[in-house]
Amino acid sequence: MHRRVFLTSLLCASAAVAGLSGCADGSAAADTRGAATKPLADKVPSGTSLKIASYQGTQQLQFRLAKLPPLPFTVSSWVNIGAGPDVINAFRAKSLDLANNAGIPPIQAHYQGFDAKIVAINITRKPNYLFATKPGSDIRTVADFKGKKLAFSQGQAQGVVLLRALKQAGLKYDEVKLVPLTSNQFLTALQSGQVDIAPLANSQAPAYLKQYEGKGAHTIPTDVVDLLNLLWAPQSVLNDPAKAAAIAAYIPEWAKGQVWQYEHPDVWNEEFYVKTQNLTLDQARGISKLANKPLFPPSWDEAIKWEQETADLLAEGGFVKKFDVSSLFDHRFESLAAKAVPAEYRR
Repeated sequence: MHRRVFLTSLLCASAAVAGLSGCADGSAAADTRGAATKPLADKVPSGTSLKIASYQGTQQLQFRLAKLPPLPFTVSSWVNIGAGPDVINAFRAKSLDLANNAGIPPIQAHYQGFDAKIVAINITRKPNYLFATKPGSDIRTVADFKGKKLAFSQGQAQGVVLLRALKQAGLKYDEVKLVPLTSNQFLTALQSGQVDIAPLANSQAPAYLKQYEGKGAHTIPTDVVDLLNLLWAPQSVLNDPAKAAAIAAYIPEWAKGQVWQYEHPDVWNEEFYVKTQNLTLDQARGISKLANKPLFPPSWDEAIKWEQETADLLAEGGFVKKFDVSSLFDHRFESLAAKAVPAEYRR
């Protein structure tokens, strides 16, 4: 079976089990309504509410610690959700209005026929992920991935990091065994030996190594970056002028929260990593040292170029069909994050 058909079937079956609307045909393009063009309202209408993703409570914690002003709308729920496939399913179920993800989930949503748009961009320059081996592995470089079983999530950042690493090492997709999983299955797959390699977030690696390094597990850092950290929302949400205005009001506070976290690593280490993630202070400090300085560009040109390269990379492997990613960006929101932060965080 062609990998595109297989992986789409896997994702659609997952959505069906969850009781969500089915996927579009694998060749379907996203909803053709296009981005709303009506100018954003200057004021959020009274009674407006949004359901916003906040994985492990990070957004609320940022807002509280940074002492940001109250939002001019109601957050009806902070949804503990982060993985791209889960976000797409939540969008479909109308249980989520706005999410924070990497660049690949919007591409996957488009491929599934679900219309959503990117509304804010934070560019990352340093790797957020590294590759971890199963216990007892002798794999030392990406070149050693040849013939090995690799955890692969088509709809998440970890997926594109893996594909870019393979391309950089000169490995073709048919020279490795891509095992379709979601990122929350990666650790179990490594521990059980279901896969030889899985891309883990920098924040996940310390806990994994603490448990399995003595059994021969190790990590393989690379210089492969996942450039985009973004906010995105369903087109149906953006077509609602009140909700669009609320999103426009949220974006500057989101950007300020990212800057505050970067500028206060000691507080974040203690309040988030130690108190909520059960890491030691030394582990937390190690993670924070790898943190990216937030960058909210006034222009999305670099982001669009990167997103196109990512979509083309997926198309080359037969995971999606080639398309113009410019349709994924709602430029009404383009400058909002940049205007909210000091100049050093715009370039």
